[in-house]
Amino acid sequence: MNILNFGSLNIDYTYQVDHFVRAGETSSSKSLSVFSGGKGLNQSIALSRAGANVWHAGAVGKEDGAFLIEELSEAGVHTEFISRTEGKTGHAIIQKDPSGQNCILLYGGANQEIGKEFVDRVMERFEEGDFLILQNEISEIAYIMEKARQKGMRIVLNPSPMDEKIASYPLSYVDYFLLNEIEALDLCGDRAGENGTAGEQGAGGNEAFGEEGGAAATAAGDGGVDAERLMERLTERFPNAKIVLTLGSGGSVYWDADGMIRQGIYKVPVVDTTAAGDTFTGYFIGGLQRGETPRKALEHAAKAAAIAVSRAGAAPSVPTREEVEAFAGEK
Repeated sequence: MNILNFGSLNIDYTYQVDHFVRAGETSSSKSLSVFSGGKGLNQSIALSRAGANVWHAGAVGKEDGAFLIEELSEAGVHTEFISRTEGKTGHAIIQKDPSGQNCILLYGGANQEIGKEFVDRVMERFEEGDFLILQNEISEIAYIMEKARQKGMRIVLNPSPMDEKIASYPLSYVDYFLLNEIEALDLCGDRAGENGTAGEQGAGGNEAFGEEGGAAATAAGDGGVDAERLMERLTERFPNAKIVLTLGSGGSVYWDADGMIRQGIYKVPVVDTTAAGDTFTGYFIGGLQRGETPRKALEHAAKAAAIAVSRAGAAPSVPTREEVEAFAGEK
């Protein structure tokens, strides 16, 4: 059983700021750091460090993207399905505040140059039962999903960033959704909230999976979301899918036909939340590929995300499986 992650490859420009820039404001940053990133790259590295056998498919610019391929290779990810285009590599401008929270502006670049012929060549190498992991940072996602469905692959969707294109995808094909509160509310058609649900918080799907002082898992997430009610609405809309809902300091919830599982967070000082969600995704799906139960995979994913938020950067913050298994943590 193999994993194909058809996802983004970005260069992350991370600015340390006192506060996020407001409309009409010019503000100075304290520092600039440049990291490898992109939700696709982060998740591939997390998958590989979790012990999964993963291929990354995507695109970078010939002039500026070679180091991203090298970093994936060094992490044990298969990279033969990464093309090099004439354009620029995708990049992200990330503001990070003193609490470790972030806001992110994306430029698609080569990520938006994925074509159907390239997809066809990649998909020839995979078969029934393999995992396909998708985010929402590349082109031709609907076509990739159609091809995966024809092959009988198991489709995992992390619909981040959430935008109007999501509604055009064949969402009924999805076997696993990995969602934060904002994404779940949007899929239910209710960003404003219902039964205590609340609107926007966080950025880029990367909630804090640890915090200074910490918090135990609760029935509600950081935005006051009623997790059980929200999960009910998701399962009504996607009855055949397995769903993971991350709730920031409220931990995470998993649902399938056998019932619901809750997982709390582990308390750590937060340095940078950029790769928290991607680390969680990689360790959860990687755990399933290794034969772990959903409960055990959730536990390892929560530990990995806690370690990640205690470190700076996106891909560089993703821990190894040895670190995760050695991590005792405090709930």
